[in-house]
Amino acid sequence: MAKKKNLNVALFGTGFMGRTHSNAYLNVSKFFKTPYEPNMYMAVDPIGADAFAANWGWQNASTDWKAAVKNDEVDLVDICTPNHQHAPVAVAALEAGKHVACEKPLASTLDAAREMRDAAKKAKKSVTHVWFSYRGCPALALAHQMVKQGKIGRIFHVRAQYLQDWGGPDTPLLWRFRGKDAGSGAHGDLNAHIIDACRFVTGEEITEVCGAINETFIKERVIPEAELGNIKGGKVSKKAKKGKVTVDDAVLFLARLKGGAACSFEATRLATGRKNANCIEINGEKGSIRWDFEDMNLLWYYNNEDDDQRAGWQRIMCTSAGNHPYAHAWWPDAHIIGYEHGFVNLASTLLNNIAGKKVEVPAPDFEDAYQTQRVLEAAVLSAKNRCWVPMREVK
Repeated sequence: MAKKKNLNVALFGTGFMGRTHSNAYLNVSKFFKTPYEPNMYMAVDPIGADAFAANWGWQNASTDWKAAVKNDEVDLVDICTPNHQHAPVAVAALEAGKHVACEKPLASTLDAAREMRDAAKKAKKSVTHVWFSYRGCPALALAHQMVKQGKIGRIFHVRAQYLQDWGGPDTPLLWRFRGKDAGSGAHGDLNAHIIDACRFVTGEEITEVCGAINETFIKERVIPEAELGNIKGGKVSKKAKKGKVTVDDAVLFLARLKGGAACSFEATRLATGRKNANCIEINGEKGSIRWDFEDMNLLWYYNNEDDDQRAGWQRIMCTSAGNHPYAHAWWPDAHIIGYEHGFVNLASTLLNNIAGKKVEVPAPDFEDAYQTQRVLEAAVLSAKNRCWVPMREVK
């Protein structure tokens, strides 16, 4: 059997997402028949790159992202940095002829996202990929397939929520609460996922945002220990210095799909008791589907064409090889998968896209993710100006 060609990967950013991507590269070719073997060539971060590389099996470590981007040995640049660093790294990588994968949201601002999209258009030999990881969940991917097959017919409603509670008053002023680093708060971090899920599952674009609320409940937070030594032994010092929060805690908005469906989106980091409730329900003429990541292997389906005697929500365990997306790579029926497997699944799609092979379920490229970024911007404009925003006006 012919040996697979190696694809040298450089990972930029060694935090939480760097760990998930490293795990995906370690495992993707063990579970999927991939056209390339991802070679974990280099981990890049100004702080801690050596220790991270040693722990996760990256062959090299660097603190110099500009040199890493230009390295002739690197084939794929994978960006897991804070949002404001996405555009500089991605554009430089594309100009250097690399394939580029990037965490979501695509960028911290619409202008930066547009710059990345335009650079991708010019780099015709480069494949781009955005890690909207929930597309890699078999149940959500099945929802996409069922809607495409016409199982729920004309769509009337989409209601989507992404609810977390980790952003309470005791959470320090991390980069995610700083506009210059993140661009936005729960909006870009969480609404980006459910906007993408809506577009992915329905196959329709949002045509207008019909009103939005943008709220920052906690105006100031303690500056982290790493910067000022404010936290000792897990407790906040009485003399701890605080800094201003410059992003949202919660954003809610209404929207309309091209086919006329009414949509609602809600993202917050202050939904006490909700840990990672990424939920979407779609109601159509022929039926409905609903999904909640906290029970990620299940898809619920209501068939409106069933007679009254047997009508009801059907519980689908999406683990059946040959019947559910990605399930063929994993375990026997009902031996469920978890969060990290979504990244492994999407890594297989990334490698197939680079090779020009057929993919099981589409993953977003920079153009696709730019369309989600436009909706994020429209919601911000709607909340700021207290008005409806047609998507044709957000370019």
